[in-house]
Amino acid sequence: MQSRLSPLEEPYAEDIARLLSAYPKANGQVLSLFRTFANSIRFLKKGVANLLDKESPLPLRIREVVILRVTSLYRCEYEWGVHAAIFASHAQFDEQQLADLASADANFEGWPAAEAALIRAIDQLCRSGRLDPAAQASFEADWSTEQQLEIIAIIGAYHKVSMVANVAALPLEDFARPFPK
Repeated sequence: MQSRLSPLEEPYAEDIARLLSAYPKANGQVLSLFRTFANSIRFLKKGVANLLDKESPLPLRIREVVILRVTSLYRCEYEWGVHAAIFASHAQFDEQQLADLASADANFEGWPAAEAALIRAIDQLCRSGRLDPAAQASFEADWSTEQQLEIIAIIGAYHKVSMVANVAALPLEDFARPFPK
């Protein structure tokens, strides 16, 4: 029995191989995170809902603001790096915005007001699971009820992803970006 949570290696059991076939690959291999999920078929099936589909009520840029900020707050360079490499250009982040999202000290000046308020809300939700009255008012004014629930679900999903990747001490994928210096 292995003592550390780590990615499974091929050959996989048939049921695991079938499930992993639907997960993203790099250089022909399923990403380390998903192979780590495969230590539990239940977790592989149910552990993290796919919130990155086309039916999301949030635009890609906002989903990535949430994901990059959450993974940064939980110091999960593995997942931050995957998303920064794959989605940053599609979300139209510049280098300063990526640095801001990775920084605990960024002030988010120059960001659109709704995005800056969202980042402050993410910080509060990750810290305490609550919003102060000003953050709550902005959250409700800027985002529909459906969008608010989606933001909260993404925060929860990427908190979980960050914990799995951090506990497994996953190294960066070859294509991933490291945290900005």
